[in-house]
Amino acid sequence: MDQYKEAETYKFGDQITSDVIVHLRNKDRRPEWFHCHSFILTKESKFFADWFSRNRCSLSNDCIEIQCSRSEYDHYAKLLKLLYLSQDSLLDSWDSVKSTLGILQASVTLQCESIMRSCIQYLEAVPWDEKEEGEIVKLVPSLGPEALPILSRIQPVNTNATKNVFLSAIRFVTTIDTSSPPLSVELKTSAQEQIEYMLLDDDETPLVAVDEDVKCELQSGLDKMFTTFKMALDLLVPEYDKSPEQSEQRVLQSLSDLEWICNILSKFDLMKGFISSWMHISDHVLEVLQDEKYECSLWAVKAKLIEVTGKALEAIGYGSVILPAPSRIQFLKTWLPYIRKMKPLLDSKNAEDETFSYKMDGDLCQNIEGAIVSLVLALPSSDQADVLADWINRSEQLNYPDLSEAFDVWSYRTKTAKRRLMVGLKGVGNQSVRL
Repeated sequence: MDQYKEAETYKFGDQITSDVIVHLRNKDRRPEWFHCHSFILTKESKFFADWFSRNRCSLSNDCIEIQCSRSEYDHYAKLLKLLYLSQDSLLDSWDSVKSTLGILQASVTLQCESIMRSCIQYLEAVPWDEKEEGEIVKLVPSLGPEALPILSRIQPVNTNATKNVFLSAIRFVTTIDTSSPPLSVELKTSAQEQIEYMLLDDDETPLVAVDEDVKCELQSGLDKMFTTFKMALDLLVPEYDKSPEQSEQRVLQSLSDLEWICNILSKFDLMKGFISSWMHISDHVLEVLQDEKYECSLWAVKAKLIEVTGKALEAIGYGSVILPAPSRIQFLKTWLPYIRKMKPLLDSKNAEDETFSYKMDGDLCQNIEGAIVSLVLALPSSDQADVLADWINRSEQLNYPDLSEAFDVWSYRTKTAKRRLMVGLKGVGNQSVRL
């Protein structure tokens, strides 16, 4: 009789035609006997084939005992039934990742190649949730090289492939603006999050290496963002009366994008391009947003403007971006008055209305104040004196930013410098010596 036709005549659990019993023994559950056929077991399992070759002289109705744990019991029981299915029916029998993993483990133990291949084919093709993926990563390597194809989706890709994904994401997030459909904006936000994740510092090798292609793409993206921001500012004036919310949102989104890309640029030591463009556009930004027309509006934009400027102040103040002294003092003189003016206004609005959410929180205030102090102390002493004199003369604005630390250091340095000069001139006590 043809082997395939003969196999079809056997039914799992048929006691009449059965010539072997498989006994699944488990210390935690009642043992169970399964009526099987040696032809099927030998054909589908090398484990059973080897058993029969060692026990040819056993009784006519053989009994094979298999030890398994309580958690494995159901998987072994189902595996015995699956031995009777055709390859096509086998593939349709899988119903979950968890169950298939258990059967795969049992099939490896019993050396059931056909079922192993079907399990692998199923697991390699279906989606996994996070918990299932963790179990697969933990289990599959122990099952031998045959099961490794299951892990193909989580294998590390080559450097060029990773870089291409990163560059494509950068192009996408720097192209989509607020006029795009809502779905595109959501995708943009998701892409921004994934870019940040790819650059997340950890103990492993970075996903994206710094090279000229990456730098060029980031610079190109930065230029696009500044162009979009400039357009949003220019459209604010003619469109605000018609649609204030839409025009404000356009500017706010552009500022948010610029704030986001600052975080990316800082990881690549590329903040100099941002600082250069921000300095170039600063006067125009302040001219537009400080117009009397917007005196009691655009609070979200005004607050976000301080946050973005804070990124620039930190880069300049702490030396991440090196600028000549005239550029540093010009940047400080441009933005310090705005910050002095807006801080009490935002605090006052927040005090009047608890629902008013646009304010400088403690961390932002501290970061900006620290950056300004550091920036001032790095200026030539005469420029420091000008800044400090202006700060002291503005008694109503002494609270923020607090330049007391800069004042203390400047005073000490000035006295020390005078003492060094007088000693150098051998004119100790000579009151005519001046700095």
